[in-house]
Amino acid sequence: MLQRVDVRYTRKVEDVGLENPVLIEGLPGIGHVGKLVADHLVKELDMELVVEVYSHHFPPQVMVLEDGTIRMPKNEVYAYKSDGGSPDLLVLVGDFQSVDNEGHFELVNAYMDIAKNFKVSRICTLGGYGVGKLVEEPYVLGAANSSKLVEELKSYGVRFESGEPGGGIIGASGLLLGVSMLEGIEAVCLMGVTSGYMVDPKSAKAVLEVLMKMLSLDVSIEALNERAKEMEKLITQIKEMQEAAMQQWKSDEDLRYFR
Repeated sequence: MLQRVDVRYTRKVEDVGLENPVLIEGLPGIGHVGKLVADHLVKELDMELVVEVYSHHFPPQVMVLEDGTIRMPKNEVYAYKSDGGSPDLLVLVGDFQSVDNEGHFELVNAYMDIAKNFKVSRICTLGGYGVGKLVEEPYVLGAANSSKLVEELKSYGVRFESGEPGGGIIGASGLLLGVSMLEGIEAVCLMGVTSGYMVDPKSAKAVLEVLMKMLSLDVSIEALNERAKEMEKLITQIKEMQEAAMQQWKSDEDLRYFR
C-alpha cells in the first residue's frame, strides 16, 4: 500500500559506491529552470536510477505513457560515479512538488534522509526566479546557508541583490537549504532569472554553466543551446505579435478620432 511518503531504493546504498556526493535538486518550478538542468545532467552523464519517491502529496492522477499504459507520478534520485575529476553526484528530479504545505515538509525530510544515507557533502538546489518580463540575458541569483558559501558563489559570478528573491524561496529548493542548515550540511541555491511565463532553457543554460564551474563538470550544453534557440524564435514571434497588436490599436484609435 502506498504510504504518505513512500521511498523505494532500487539499489542498496553501499552497492552504488558513492563517496561524499553532492546532491543536486531540480524539481519542477518557475520556468522549469531547475528541472531542465537536472534532467539534462541525468541524460548527459548517463546516470543510474537509485531511488524512487511516491507520495500522497502529489496530484491525484496517473501519468499516461505513449503506448497507452500508465505509471504513478514520482520523483527520482539518480547517481553518478565520477572518474575523479569532479565529485560524485546524486540528482533529484521528477514529476511534481507537493500540492500542500505539509507535504513540502514531509517530502523534504524524506529527501534529507536519502542525502544522509548517501553521506552527501553538500546540497545544491536549482530553480528559476520569475521577474514578470522577458529577460534578454539571464543571470543567476544565489542563496546559501553560510556566509562562506555566499563568498564562494560570488567567485563563480552568482549575484546577491538586496531584497531578492523577495518573499524568500518557496518549495523544496528553499526548504532543503533550511533543513540542511539544521543538519549541519552545506547547501546553496542557484536561481536563473526568467520571465516566469514559459519553460526557459536559456535561463537553465546560465544555471548549468555556473554549476559546471562549481563542480568542475564537463558536460555538453548543446541540447540546451538548441532548445534556447527554439525559445528565441518563439520570443521573437511573440514580440512581433505584440507590436502588430499595438500598431492595430493605434490605427483604430486614429480612425475613431476622425469619426
